Amino acid sequence: MSRKREDEPQENLMDRLRALFGFQDPHNKNVLPPKARFSIWYFLIAVLAFSYMQQYFFSGKVETIPYSQFKQYVAQGNLASLSIGPEVISGTLKGASGQKFTTVRVNDPGLVKELDENKINYSGYFESQLVGTILSYIIPIGIFFLIWRFAMKKMGPGMGVMSFSKSKAKIFAETETKVTFADVAGIDEAKEELKEVVEFLQNPEKFQKLGGRIPKGVLLVGLPGTGKTLLAKAVAGEAKVTFFSISGSEFVEMFVGVGAARVRDLFSQAAAQAPCIIFIDELDALGKARGVNVFGGHDEREQTLNQLLVEMDGFETNKGVIIMAATNRPEILDPALLRPGRFDRQVLIDRPDINGREAILKIHSKHVVLDPDVDLRKIAGLTPGFVGADLANLVNESALLAARKNKETVGSTEFDEAIDRVVGGLEKKNRVMNSKEKEIVSFHESGHAIVAESVDHADPVHKVSIIPRGIAALGYTQQRPTEDRYLMTRSELLDRLAVLLGGRVAEELVFNEISTGAQNDLQRATDIVRSMVTEYGMSDRMGLVTYERARQPMFLPGNFSQSNTYSEEKAAQIDEEIAQFIEEAHQRVKKILSERRNILDELAHLLSEKESVQGEELRKMLSKFKLEMGN
Repeated sequence: MSRKREDEPQENLMDRLRALFGFQDPHNKNVLPPKARFSIWYFLIAVLAFSYMQQYFFSGKVETIPYSQFKQYVAQGNLASLSIGPEVISGTLKGASGQKFTTVRVNDPGLVKELDENKINYSGYFESQLVGTILSYIIPIGIFFLIWRFAMKKMGPGMGVMSFSKSKAKIFAETETKVTFADVAGIDEAKEELKEVVEFLQNPEKFQKLGGRIPKGVLLVGLPGTGKTLLAKAVAGEAKVTFFSISGSEFVEMFVGVGAARVRDLFSQAAAQAPCIIFIDELDALGKARGVNVFGGHDEREQTLNQLLVEMDGFETNKGVIIMAATNRPEILDPALLRPGRFDRQVLIDRPDINGREAILKIHSKHVVLDPDVDLRKIAGLTPGFVGADLANLVNESALLAARKNKETVGSTEFDEAIDRVVGGLEKKNRVMNSKEKEIVSFHESGHAIVAESVDHADPVHKVSIIPRGIAALGYTQQRPTEDRYLMTRSELLDRLAVLLGGRVAEELVFNEISTGAQNDLQRATDIVRSMVTEYGMSDRMGLVTYERARQPMFLPGNFSQSNTYSEEKAAQIDEEIAQFIEEAHQRVKKILSERRNILDELAHLLSEKESVQGEELRKMLSKFKLEMGN
């Protein structure tokens, strides 16, 4: 956690001493450069070097000799002095060298007599075991204490034993965020909502003189990857204020009370750094509705949430602290978080439209060398439903593909391949299909493509391929929407249903047999028809009544079972109506493909040879067929 301020004075003498020994001032969050940091290894190396020099250079060298050699020195009278201890005998030889020696004492009753006979000066000494025992305990304990103290100082005030209660928020100073609204595209409405927050942080007097109060909290709601975190950083970057960033899961620990303490610490830090922005990512990890714990009790997460609610109530917006949070599961948040006075404003960040996707692609391709033939508008049209993270990944994948091919620029071909890779998965070049399976897949995909070009309300075909991709896709038909759609009519849904059944019907016509390849198509077709009957009121038999299914999370896919709110008789009627819709679509598709059987055979054989056919080639075949039918 670091923070750097432009207006801080030059480091004084104490700062230099801290830099020399690696200590960090808790009031000064400057990060020391790596070269100025003190390491325990430097200390250990210095101690070892000093010990080596002390032993081999500053102190005389002591030679250890066997006891037999010592006895020879005694007999020769070659000893200047001698010191006899309980375990060791040490002494000095005669001569100019004055060599010191030591030997292990053995049980020798006649040693003193020999020393007297050879007129050798000797003395004895007593070794106290008490002092050695005390030192053997005190010195290691002292060393470990010094190392522990050094480690605690190195870690700083937020890393010791009591660090559990400290906030783990990352702090970005005014000049460190480096993200502005210019780096955010495709969500213009959300940016407009948040410009008011920026203006308040820059010029609070404008609102305060009229008695206005800025929203205390702003909740960003949207799909994963739509740019919630990026938008929060852009607000801080535009306002040029300190930015506190933390995830909801970082508040909760296994120890009771830690999360609440971290919340208090975070808000106290923010008050000291005002004006600033507190951003809590993944708020649902912290702010789930209380009282739903199946084991009962008042668990740690609820205590943390209670503390957050209290801190938000006690916070004055006039202090210049804005609380922002992001979630993709707003339906599970505690209602107390969403009431006025806490998260007053909720900003929905939706999927970008074609104009937004084009703007996002321009931002992410700013540093990519694009070929002149690349049309970002066309690529935006090929990526309906993509969010900002998907488009960033698309540009990166295209650049990687171009680099793999040793190209100088990124062209349209790389973007097409990257779209196929992102949507369909990795191309399985080494997967070998036998000729029969390859033929089935060719006719299956040809059926989808021909029906898509034959009905009135389907998106035009961009590409048909039988190259296996992903985990289970043996082929695919890619359609390119002509525009973004937000409503679907009954006719459009029926045409989409027909396209989904085209592959299955083609197998029936050609082989008089069906395969497992249509499993996903049938599942999607059934979902469409069930929604038409039970939710959209598009069935004449069922009337203008909705038969609700389980309420699902707003931004998360998945099936959540719930008991029906209608009778068993009505459920049987719904099933009959669904089957009737699908059978009518089945007969319609069979008629379309029967009339175009020649085109079906031609396209399937072309697919078997080339493995991929562009939509323009298919439309030429169908145009020729229409001319022949007209004649």
